[in-house]
Amino acid sequence: MLILLPPSETKHPGGSGHPLDLDGLALPELRGARESVVAALIDLSSDEDEAARVLKLSARQRHEIAANAAIRDAPTMAAVDRYTGVLYDALGAQTLEPAARRWLGAHVLIQSAPFGPVGALDRIPAYRLAAGTTLPGLPPLRRVWAATVEDALSRTGAGFILDLRSEAYAALGPIPDAVRSTYVRVVTEGEGGVGRALNHFNKHAKGALVRDLAQTRPRISQAKALLAWADAAGWRLRDGVAGETEVVV
Repeated sequence: MLILLPPSETKHPGGSGHPLDLDGLALPELRGARESVVAALIDLSSDEDEAARVLKLSARQRHEIAANAAIRDAPTMAAVDRYTGVLYDALGAQTLEPAARRWLGAHVLIQSAPFGPVGALDRIPAYRLAAGTTLPGLPPLRRVWAATVEDALSRTGAGFILDLRSEAYAALGPIPDAVRSTYVRVVTEGEGGVGRALNHFNKHAKGALVRDLAQTRPRISQAKALLAWADAAGWRLRDGVAGETEVVV
């Protein structure tokens, strides 16, 4: 099983790892696209006003332009530790035992905007770039990434993909039709029936789900096996529409 996660806008600063090594990231066939996006991001950072406009930064966020300018030389940390926020707090990767972290490294890709999907333990620097951005000199990121990521995912050999990305980041890397997969939605079930979960509960549930998977490390090759594992683990998962899986919270 391969799990696809979204990144987060907020990130831990700093790091202790060596500078960014594009050749050391998962899915090496994305090397050319990664180089193009990183180069465009650095070029944009030379003009602070233009960078703030393109990246939609407030005055208090302008310091993040410096992080983009230093993206090749800045210290790095594991991607799953770099990202912060509700999903990553619930996942709590830094508190997992070594075997669970190794499982994350083998089974989780995080769909970043500048690097495409990276392994959970791949080392990346801090940056600021969102899925909907169009960098000067490049087409929209969806056009940069979609076809190359889809092809790369088809080469992973994954028998089953669990897609927990937001729709914006899922658009950057469509799952090949030939690969069995399910897209996860988090829903609530109240007196008025079923509805989508609010953003906080959506992200928290996805992070907690991945944490439980890393701790139990089941062998899952299809949606039916995922539902069986969830039932035994105390999760309420069920089939949704169009091949989706719903997490009920």
